[in-house]
Amino acid sequence: MIDPFGRAVSYLRVSVTDRCDFRCVYCMAENMTFLPKREILSLEELDRLCSAFIEKGVRKLRLTGGEPLVRKDIMTLFRSLSRHLDSGALEELTVTTNGSQLAKLAQELADCGVRRINVSLDTLDADRFQAVTRWGNLQKVMDGIAAAKTAGLSIKINMVALKDFNEHEIVPMMEWAHGEGHDLTLIETMPLGEIDGDRTDQYLPLSRVRASLMDRFTLTDIPYKTGGPARYVTVEETGGRLGFITPLTHNFCESCNRVRVTCTGQLYMCLGQEDMADLRAPLRASEGNELLSAAIDEAIGRKPKGHDFVIDRQTRAPAVSRHMSVTGG
Repeated sequence: MIDPFGRAVSYLRVSVTDRCDFRCVYCMAENMTFLPKREILSLEELDRLCSAFIEKGVRKLRLTGGEPLVRKDIMTLFRSLSRHLDSGALEELTVTTNGSQLAKLAQELADCGVRRINVSLDTLDADRFQAVTRWGNLQKVMDGIAAAKTAGLSIKINMVALKDFNEHEIVPMMEWAHGEGHDLTLIETMPLGEIDGDRTDQYLPLSRVRASLMDRFTLTDIPYKTGGPARYVTVEETGGRLGFITPLTHNFCESCNRVRVTCTGQLYMCLGQEDMADLRAPLRASEGNELLSAAIDEAIGRKPKGHDFVIDRQTRAPAVSRHMSVTGG
């Protein structure tokens, strides 16, 4: 799949549910209204959809949410999709999770061929963790991360950098993560969906964070890539990798190889644009994949050059109305 700007689309992120057992302040309002179940693709439909993309050249597949591991019987989907790893058609099957379910599912994920996971974790302080997640329990997440490490999974910690909330924790988080053998990626908050607060009060430019880190640490740019948008450095003093995802201060659109499908079958060619293609209708209209394949081709043909993310005092409204939990990170 080649988009209008010559970029090969080889990475698919699929949200398997819009539901989550946390209510992170930068992601959701506390009193969310979730989609009715009839609108959600079944696990069988999700398998068929993912398989159609793999047939068209997707080599990396990431399951996201909401929180993907809270979906009932989700491991059925992982087990089914693992056949594409066995055949060599798929290079990597991964998941982004808040970690709440990892203690019971980490080994099964490894058994399904998952080798690497992303865990969203914004603080190591239990009280602050509960404040940012509203409903989360830090110890449960830490137990899950430990279980994932025991299962042999490589772990990348994703930390959303929030001004006046956790910026003073970035160094301790990095030192803990690297001490445990985990990568750490810092992420700027993104203007997606209405939340209870003001994102201008949350936004922390990572250019400022990096400059501050360079006063204390030796950061060396490296070409390491995981398929996503992070730019990585090695930290000489810790021996670990540190990534920066900067949709606002330094966007990464020129190398975008990703598209996203929601749990309702809407294909978004760009996280930061409203344009989408409905794949649920062609998926359900025929047992064959001809209609689905044609709909995917049409959508890839209008993938935009880049997003329009802005956060400032003049641009307080979200860039797009849907929440991150709908599209899947």
